[in-house]
Amino acid sequence: MKEQGLRSKLYKKFKVKTNSNHNYLVVENVLNREFLFKMPSKVWVSDITYIHTKEGFVYLTTIMDLYDRKIIGWSLSEEMSTDETSLKTWKMAVKNRNIAQVLIFHSDRGVQYASKKFVNVLDSCKKISRNMSRKGNCWDNVVAESFFKSLKTELIYGNKLISKGKMKLEIFDLSEANRRSNTLKLGRTENEDIPL
Repeated sequence: MKEQGLRSKLYKKFKVKTNSNHNYLVVENVLNREFLFKMPSKVWVSDITYIHTKEGFVYLTTIMDLYDRKIIGWSLSEEMSTDETSLKTWKMAVKNRNIAQVLIFHSDRGVQYASKKFVNVLDSCKKISRNMSRKGNCWDNVVAESFFKSLKTELIYGNKLISKGKMKLEIFDLSEANRRSNTLKLGRTENEDIPL
């Protein structure tokens, strides 16, 4: 590798950054790390990650359908408000995939998912059952965490920082390629491919 000028992609250790210090209602984890489903829109998982750019952080929010591990909704924002993260991503997800039966929506306990504004949107659809990870337990949402780790390893770690505008284009390209293709895969969890 040294002779060829190659080096491995590095990744950083997981750090808990979820703001779960709020007075909103949190719900039980009934999903209990069951991540395999044979029908679409049975379980969607969502999470938010920080992405470092030349001009500071941007925040990527995704919603993945566990049926085919596709990212069906995403947003890249410069602030952590509910409107710009969870709500914006939810609106894209419901445009991209129908909810025919009862859907479990799984997230961490962050304020963006527990806020009344977001909960009211979910509650307006009678087919949604909310589910949340246990406090500080990344394994309860390992599918989303694995996706973010793979994305950051390939796109960010070991590379030069790019501008927010360039990062938005990169995330757009990756997310849209994922929605159009079953072949683009990035990351693994428990010996399974996770499509980007």
